[in-house]
Amino acid sequence: MTPTLLFSMPGNERLTTELADQLDCETGKLNTRQFPDGETYLRFATDLNKRSVAIVCTLAHPDEKILPLIFAAATARELGASKVGLVAPYLAYMRQDRRFNAGEAVTSRQVARLISEAFDWMVTIDPHLHRYGDLSEIYSIPTRVVHAAPLISKWVKVNIEKPLIIGPDSESEQWVAAVASDAAAPYCVLEKVRHGDRDVRITLRNLEAWQGRTAVLVDDIISSGRTMIEAVRLLAGQGWPPPVCIAVHGLFADHSDELLVGAGARVVTTNSVGTGRSEIDIGPLLGDAIKAIESVQPRL
Repeated sequence: MTPTLLFSMPGNERLTTELADQLDCETGKLNTRQFPDGETYLRFATDLNKRSVAIVCTLAHPDEKILPLIFAAATARELGASKVGLVAPYLAYMRQDRRFNAGEAVTSRQVARLISEAFDWMVTIDPHLHRYGDLSEIYSIPTRVVHAAPLISKWVKVNIEKPLIIGPDSESEQWVAAVASDAAAPYCVLEKVRHGDRDVRITLRNLEAWQGRTAVLVDDIISSGRTMIEAVRLLAGQGWPPPVCIAVHGLFADHSDELLVGAGARVVTTNSVGTGRSEIDIGPLLGDAIKAIESVQPRL
């Protein structure tokens, strides 16, 4: 059983329409705008009574999106929706997963509590699970996580001749190895030391054996892009041709995609966030996950 209705938060209309076509379900109309003082106005223009709904909202730039999203879920329940699910291709607030310094907020847990209280289930793609083994450690609702690695591997096989897959750090090695294996390519990982959000020192070593290949830098998220920018510069300094930079989620803070392109790289992402760099479609994966999670939900 799939949701009777899919609703799109602003900016998610294209993916919502594609999912509705894949799932053979309806899209409902949700009107939102801001009052002059910045508060959110929200109105469902579709009858929700006794209907199962899912709201599509990628959570890049989350502070401007989470409160309207919570309003939408609460209003759907007030209007009689039998279930309310969340499709969040990019799931924000996974970075702060412990108290690194005294007095810090562990925002990953706080956002998880908000979403768990508002929704019956959630589907997402490649959340940044660093110190958590599974989303169930912080989310109390059923979740389905889908992985873009096979799609990235397929894109590399089709588009890159003789690739060398390069991961951002040792912690990414298992994921990078899977991408490389499916792409039938060798791989290595950077040695990285992070001194701050925008201060990263990396080292590229022992690449001589792979000269003549195209470097493909892969990561789950490009935010400030400092790691990839530094890697692109180091590769150029060692005489490598311009690399390809691939991420599941392209956040591109500080116009980092333009900086990467300016450094000579080609930048490719999935459409989890929906930028002009999106060449890898994760819609079918999300659609399958929605079907799977809905099939095990109790009928209300």
